[in-house]
Amino acid sequence: MALTGLDIYKLLPKTNCKKCGRPTCLAFAMQLAQKKANLSDCPDVSEAAKNVLGAASAPPIKLVTVGTGARQVQIGEENVLFRHEEKFYHPTGVAVTIRDDLNEADFSDRLKKINGLKIARVGTEIEIDLIAIINTSNNAEKFAEAAKKVSGGSHLSIILSSESVDTMKAALQNCAEKRPLIHGANAGNCEAMAGLANEKKCPMTVTAPTLEELADLAERVKKAGVEDVVLDVSGSNPKEVLQKLTKIRRAALKKNFRAFGFPMITFVHDEDPFQEISLANTYLLKYAGIVAVDACEPWAIMPLLTARTNIFTDPQKPIQVEPKLYAVGDVREDSPILFTTNFSLTYYTVEGEVESSRVPAYILSVDTGGTSVLTAYSGDKLNDKVVAKAMTDAKVETKVKHKKLIIPGLVAVMSGKLQETLGWEILVGPREASGLPSYLKTVWKP
Repeated sequence: MALTGLDIYKLLPKTNCKKCGRPTCLAFAMQLAQKKANLSDCPDVSEAAKNVLGAASAPPIKLVTVGTGARQVQIGEENVLFRHEEKFYHPTGVAVTIRDDLNEADFSDRLKKINGLKIARVGTEIEIDLIAIINTSNNAEKFAEAAKKVSGGSHLSIILSSESVDTMKAALQNCAEKRPLIHGANAGNCEAMAGLANEKKCPMTVTAPTLEELADLAERVKKAGVEDVVLDVSGSNPKEVLQKLTKIRRAALKKNFRAFGFPMITFVHDEDPFQEISLANTYLLKYAGIVAVDACEPWAIMPLLTARTNIFTDPQKPIQVEPKLYAVGDVREDSPILFTTNFSLTYYTVEGEVESSRVPAYILSVDTGGTSVLTAYSGDKLNDKVVAKAMTDAKVETKVKHKKLIIPGLVAVMSGKLQETLGWEILVGPREASGLPSYLKTVWKP
């Protein structure tokens, strides 16, 4: 049973010292009960209270780390069902499978292709996180050799998938230092797999046909000493998988059901790659900590990574670029100067159109708090003084010999005031960024 705020308050010092950053001990207790504070924030809590409150104040979903170093993948420790309630903290890990029964050439080719699954989106390079090695050969030597090749030939974290304890043990000999996720534990082998996880200090998954059996299995593994557990809810029926993912998340967050207080993983297999990625996207959004797919073509992985980027951004914080003067192409003293806001989507849309025009140009990114052109203008975050300051800070006058500034067509109303403030000739650009290539080639003249 979860402790209430009053239950927690009774165990606190009740000094209202504010050392925790809250005005009173009761306020701190209420936030602790809602999982919005950590017990460690209170420096004066007694050891007896720590023993009682330690488990009660733990996050409803445990944080589990797969891998080591800069490439480690952290999943779990989420506090809400819906992003708008707060935000999601730990992005879903995206894994691509590789079978251990591939011949040497095919294995190397697929490994190389997986390593190269990176895409650029709004100025940020995003990529997959893990390689899932599947023991389809049922051969310990082949599985161990595959683990060795991936460990030495990839920067990605590793998932080892086999139901054979002996086969798993052989593979771990070649990659345990990378702290792979051990996948394949079930009711028949969970104690033995837990032994391997404890010995090699690796996280592990558990799987079972029903939620009741899955909860029981998670408890058995915890009693065996494994703290880093991932619940495997893979299946061939999308409706059932989605229901399990949702029920587990709700039970952990709303009911504080500790047996389900772990992140989840799902493997997605479908002969149709479009269907496979569609399902993977669905599970990523609700509420898989890791999704593993067979598809490894960039066009298939791109929507998965894009969906992850979208859902794991802070909804209260716009994505921004650094406000400054950017050079696009081989700029010269007679190159045009445009300005736009520092909202990432706006800036990179403009940059892409300028690049496609093949006309070297400067783009001044004006700081509007990461809002779009019209939003910034309507909120008075984009006006003649703001643009003038941005131009001064970027020392625009030292970059070109002309005094002409192209402004977004949507804020043509600014042109008169801006010309008066700057003393520059103001040129009104197209209303849409897609019109920039034609504008720069036919209208612009230094």
